Amino acid sequence: MLTLKSPSEIEQMKPAGAIVAACHREIAKMIRPGVSTWDIEELVDDMLHRAGARAYTKGYKGYKYATCASVNDVIAHGFPNKTPLKDGDLVKIDIVSQLDGWIGDSAWSYGVGEMSEEAEKLMRVTKECLYIGIEHAVIGNRIGDAMHPLQKHAEAHGYSMVRELAAHGVGRELHEEPSFIHVGNPGKGFRFKEGMVLTIEPMVNAGTWRMKIDADGWTARTMDGRLSAQYEHTIAIMKDGPVILTAQD
Repeated sequence: MLTLKSPSEIEQMKPAGAIVAACHREIAKMIRPGVSTWDIEELVDDMLHRAGARAYTKGYKGYKYATCASVNDVIAHGFPNKTPLKDGDLVKIDIVSQLDGWIGDSAWSYGVGEMSEEAEKLMRVTKECLYIGIEHAVIGNRIGDAMHPLQKHAEAHGYSMVRELAAHGVGRELHEEPSFIHVGNPGKGFRFKEGMVLTIEPMVNAGTWRMKIDADGWTARTMDGRLSAQYEHTIAIMKDGPVILTAQD
């Protein structure tokens, strides 16, 4: 069932998004060669705790960590670990907070040290896809009207859009209706309505869109071992246009 939020409820959701944004700002300051994704895990866990928030992913369907830390060919749901990051690594950190019963969800890509031109371009295009999707997430448009230009932008650069992992509504639960992937056709799918709160979270691969899951049951990798990038915001659909609840500025 689709649950529309009132303006008051959307205001109540903003602090959960703000703490996630604050975590990402701190990660951007600390990430460099020699830092591990476990260092990032500890930072985020501590920041959420000090803000009075809960790391929603801890215990979610058996997941053990406050972050998903996905390096290079890992698309999503990677486990943080103590392996030092090195020059050229492309790291995706996904954080979900729960504060006063509301969820904030945002993933961001980070380049470690000296990056290859390929990795920098992939990150840039993926971030552009995120904001193309947000720009078209307006009342009256259908989901296909937002996902089609986002998909085509990635494909115009020779990249592919992951199809097996979905974006979703957000509220008091992490995964609410609607659920959708980041490909589509204009005029197709559900319409954006005032009060919808959902994620836009394109996962863009340098090669094939196909993926595989590691034996741990969580870690999603590109099938061909090439790089993947992701950027994600939680947004609210309002009369005057989409509002980003996890904005970092």
